[in-house]
Amino acid sequence: MSDVKVLLAGVSSAAILLSGAGAAFAADATPAPAAAQTVDAIVVTAQKRSQSLQDVPVVVNVATAQLLQDSGVHDIKDLTLLTPGLIVTSTSSESITTARIRGIGTVGDNIGLESSVGVVIDGVYRPRNGVSFGDLGDLDRIEVLKGPQGTLFGKSTSAGVINVVSKQPSFNFGTSAEFTAGNYGAVGGSASVTGPIIADKLAGEFYVSDRQRDGYYTVKTGAGPRTASDDQTQNFYTVRGQLLYTPVESFDAKVIMDYSHRDERCCVGVQTQLGATAGIVSALTGGGGIATTANPFNRVAYANQNTSQNIIDTGVSLEAHWSPEALKGATLTSITAYRDWKRLGGSDTDYTGADILTYPITKANEDEFKTFSQELRLAGKTDKLNWLIGGFYANEDLQHNAALRYGSQFKPYISLLFTGGTNPGFLNGISPTGYLGGAGDTDVYHQVDRTYALFTNESYKVTDKLEITAGLRYTIDDKNLNSRTLNTDGGVGCGTTLATAAYVYGTTGTQPFAAALPVLCLPFESPGFNNYANHQSQSEKEWAGTLKASYRFNPEVLSYVSYARGYKAGGFNLDRIGCPNAPGCPTLPTAANYLAPVNDTSFKGEFVDSYEAGVKSTLLDRKLLLNGTLFYQSFTNFQLNTFTGLVFVVDSIPVVHSQGLDTDFVWFAAKDLSIQGGVTYADTRYTHADQVALLASGFKGAAGSRMSLAPLWSASTSATYTYHVNDTYDLRFNAGAKYSSKYNTGSDEDAAKVQKAFTLVNARIGFGPHDKSWSVEAWAENLFDQNYYQVVFNGPFQPGTYDAFLGAPATYGVTLRARY
Repeated sequence: MSDVKVLLAGVSSAAILLSGAGAAFAADATPAPAAAQTVDAIVVTAQKRSQSLQDVPVVVNVATAQLLQDSGVHDIKDLTLLTPGLIVTSTSSESITTARIRGIGTVGDNIGLESSVGVVIDGVYRPRNGVSFGDLGDLDRIEVLKGPQGTLFGKSTSAGVINVVSKQPSFNFGTSAEFTAGNYGAVGGSASVTGPIIADKLAGEFYVSDRQRDGYYTVKTGAGPRTASDDQTQNFYTVRGQLLYTPVESFDAKVIMDYSHRDERCCVGVQTQLGATAGIVSALTGGGGIATTANPFNRVAYANQNTSQNIIDTGVSLEAHWSPEALKGATLTSITAYRDWKRLGGSDTDYTGADILTYPITKANEDEFKTFSQELRLAGKTDKLNWLIGGFYANEDLQHNAALRYGSQFKPYISLLFTGGTNPGFLNGISPTGYLGGAGDTDVYHQVDRTYALFTNESYKVTDKLEITAGLRYTIDDKNLNSRTLNTDGGVGCGTTLATAAYVYGTTGTQPFAAALPVLCLPFESPGFNNYANHQSQSEKEWAGTLKASYRFNPEVLSYVSYARGYKAGGFNLDRIGCPNAPGCPTLPTAANYLAPVNDTSFKGEFVDSYEAGVKSTLLDRKLLLNGTLFYQSFTNFQLNTFTGLVFVVDSIPVVHSQGLDTDFVWFAAKDLSIQGGVTYADTRYTHADQVALLASGFKGAAGSRMSLAPLWSASTSATYTYHVNDTYDLRFNAGAKYSSKYNTGSDEDAAKVQKAFTLVNARIGFGPHDKSWSVEAWAENLFDQNYYQVVFNGPFQPGTYDAFLGAPATYGVTLRARY
């Protein structure tokens, strides 16, 4: 709470600096009475230029600033309620956040895997969805572009783009503030000030927010060392400043600087199904280490280790536009950006109160992205031609440190696991000095990715009704990876296990040893990775592009057909990969290279050929927007991230198809009533029988299975109504709903991981004067407390036990707003 006061005080100070220059403009801050809206006012930049939504031959869902506020959207995860066909989930950390469009996206915790859905914030590409997870500040709008968008938005947008556009500084002075309190101890606020610093030349905007909340989970900590009894907390603040410089009519430049700090606990899993190992865990912990009955939505989790996540995200960007006379109406745009994102965190890897495995919170478990990017575009137009050429460069420096440690109960747990609960000293007889608590692995991965691209996009009006758009992008992607791994105990446990194998394997009474061998020699324990260094490099040179034809039958109806070729770069698995989990490895446990490192951990680039045919209609005196698009997408070398039980490994699937229908509408039904929404039908499947063999062992689907996290149907709607109480005050109502049909949440398609069809509902009611100078709002998110899974996964080393990361429960509260 004290942090909120300090930050808001900072905004007040900034307001004083701007108020002298801006006082004369204060009267302009009071909005004029609202006029009847039309859909022509919905403007997007899906083709890197401002256009009416109904003129763009792309499927775009748009959320305006007012709708984002009414719906309580602060980050991209909140956006799912407003967008059919979009799913955003988090797993072992809120930084591991993944977006999927039409069933296509990246799943899992392999940080080397780029996102299929690109996130662009104020023209700057963010290298991973999780890196873009945070308070987005004062927004103008968010555009969700469906289908491959690589021609204009870059290499890793094979499924779509989430394009976030912030409000820019104003030359009219204004301030705003918001304070929110809710259940789970939620408290937070934000404030901003904008206005002229030098009249007509330099304007500024300063925004701060601070939000805190207790966790959704009650945690049983067992013997510790964890002491925190809740999890999935919220505790972060964001500071963001902008300067807009307009010295002459032909030039403007905008600088944006931001800093965010998150210090939260996340994420624990809860048991959805208990296997026979639950009794062993219970015995080791004296009965308090795991659920006795699987009831996940009691939100009681078991974790003896800490799950703290400390994230710092900072960046600066400069966007400039220059239109000198020499360019004859063309505009040169430059966007230069540098970002630094760092995460220090840990987790209780077994998701129980037993001390089995952990990622400790040390520098040995730290990730950092440093990214520099530069984009140049030259764009212009004639009576018939809109043209654009550009170049892009990015340098991404990724440091990934991983340290997995045995807990003090690893040996007795594994011993009991493989002797049917009869012999807690089983491992001592095989490896007296191996698998000791505190030992484990320490791995370091340093990847540098340099991307170079040239692109062009032209739209030519053949006639007043027919327009052809063609785009092309050539990308060079160079990755270099240096890896170094170390076993703190030299891998003595696996080493002595292999040495003993020839003596005991397969003899009378030693069957438990045969079953335990693959567990005892997993790559994280293999002596083959001791002091192991590896260098890998990969270079890809690829084309992407698009061809579209749109025909306007009349001012109300536009039809279009399009083809797009998308590309998502290949990369490397940033984890240990060794036998027997890799193809071609020996199967005999006595083989010297039973767990030899696999030197080539690369995976191929992903490609998509997408075909669309759509109609955009503007009806009812331009008050109703009604659009529909048929799509067919064929992915080759689809990058599927599969969970092997302890690590994530990317498999390249030869072919994945996604086909269906996207519809959306916006209806300004009356001056005070607006409704928008849409329906997506996406049939996204594996299509070849040999794909099953390529998936990780244990895949339980079948050839032609629908992909995980790919609902066949999804639909959303949001309605806002303003009731005028009298000549001074209004009541404002908003309600939104999102429906998803059932889908599997696991990459192995296990039936135990199915999420049934469900609907989420949000609602908000506000009261305040017509001029919106202040308001008080009561709100609820997940109003009916709908229970649902984000991801269900196998309990590590716990056959028959399944864990899950859950969706958020019902939250509610009150928000106060004021502006001047």
